[in-house]
Amino acid sequence: MAICRYTLFATIGSLKIERFFNFFLFYCSLSKYFQTVQIHTILMSKRNCNYSSWGALLLLCRKVLHVLFCKFLRGEMEDGEWTMVQKSGNQFVVNGQPFYVNGFNTYWLMVFAADQSTRGKVTETFQQASAVGLSVCRTWAFNDGQWRALQKTPSVYDEDVFKALDFVVSEAKKYKIRLILSLVNNWEAYGGKSQYVKWGKAAGLNLTSDDDFFSHPILKSYYKAHVKAVLNRVNTFTNITYKDDPTIFGWELMNEPRCESDPSGDKLQAWIEEMAVYVKSIDPKHLVEIGLEGFYGLSTPNRAQVNPNSYAQQVGTDFIRNHQVLGVDFASVHIYPDSWISKSISDAHVEFTKSWMQSHIDDAENYLNMPVIFAEFGVSAKDPGYNSTYRDTLIATVYKTILNSTKKGGAGGGSLLWQVFPEGTDYMDDGYAIVLSKSLSTSNIVSLHSKKLNTFNSFCSWKCHWGCRKKHVLLDDFQSRDEL
Repeated sequence: MAICRYTLFATIGSLKIERFFNFFLFYCSLSKYFQTVQIHTILMSKRNCNYSSWGALLLLCRKVLHVLFCKFLRGEMEDGEWTMVQKSGNQFVVNGQPFYVNGFNTYWLMVFAADQSTRGKVTETFQQASAVGLSVCRTWAFNDGQWRALQKTPSVYDEDVFKALDFVVSEAKKYKIRLILSLVNNWEAYGGKSQYVKWGKAAGLNLTSDDDFFSHPILKSYYKAHVKAVLNRVNTFTNITYKDDPTIFGWELMNEPRCESDPSGDKLQAWIEEMAVYVKSIDPKHLVEIGLEGFYGLSTPNRAQVNPNSYAQQVGTDFIRNHQVLGVDFASVHIYPDSWISKSISDAHVEFTKSWMQSHIDDAENYLNMPVIFAEFGVSAKDPGYNSTYRDTLIATVYKTILNSTKKGGAGGGSLLWQVFPEGTDYMDDGYAIVLSKSLSTSNIVSLHSKKLNTFNSFCSWKCHWGCRKKHVLLDDFQSRDEL
């Protein structure tokens, strides 16, 4: 018996004998159809060991292997298995397994972490998000020339604020939450491109528009220097360089870039082409996205009617053209019908959300061959006619559209709520904040969606036989009922 036990656990520990591993996985999957005694009898014919000892050992192994294998599928066994998110065609993958995203935005994490009196709110945010299964957070890796600035002037950093960003990254890892880090803002909040222009003017440059950020070589060099500083940063909590840290899901070139001075889109296109390649030259391991809102531009006039309004085609962005750039790995889209169509909420907003999402999922599959994340979506409590039931309906609509794509192995890679707050941060609320501990119905919807996506994420792969058999059973189950 001692020899049998030693051999068994040595095999489990090494994970080298594939046939042994597969046998027990197969055994676990079929245990609901066969009596344990029958399986033990089969095994007894193969081993000269005491029957009762083998029975007890097998029951233990079933439980241990099931837990280990589930964790293995999720790529979450130990820190050594905390690996980079990659993409394979139009899907995200981790350790070769599908990785569909249910995530959130909390943009101010670095600023809160810079003050010891508010640092705990960062931990609270990750705790509460993790409790409902949220696995990705999008946040700012910039604060340019403002209060608690990370970058006080070009290439001059506040080390305490950089350490605060280090804390955010290290704390996210504790809760198995990955981060999309945005590198600059299109808007004035937290500095943005207008701050870069101010710095340029202070240096004597002849600048006439904030959009000079996209074309002036000196301003582009400022941005590149910031990119280099962040990507090469060695985290003071983990001692891991950002560009080597799997906690970082990917880099976002800019939050909601627009270049209204050039509706043709050429100026912004050239900037994206240059910066995507530059980021990849420093960090070829992580994924890169642009940060677009998803508006269709002049290169696709047949898509103009999908835009929420005619103005959307004049802001210099071009969803399909922009995402065909070398170095861009996945697409981003935002969803704000209450900003783009009308402030007063209505059923038309829900219908727009469905068509807007489906159009971009189709384009990601048919033209881009990449996943698409709906990186911001929500509804403001300040909107006329707002109520929490409507918010739940909008969130459920987004989740259902994602799941419809997921069931088919489509390009709908996931979504990120705008935005999740812990209690006691109301003064930061722009109207869109969701405090999960105070919003039970919303929290339940988020949690259920996380569970559904985790089921898909647990498939061993779309191609392996065991996983495909499991996949089809679960797909049939999903298709037979609607829980949202």
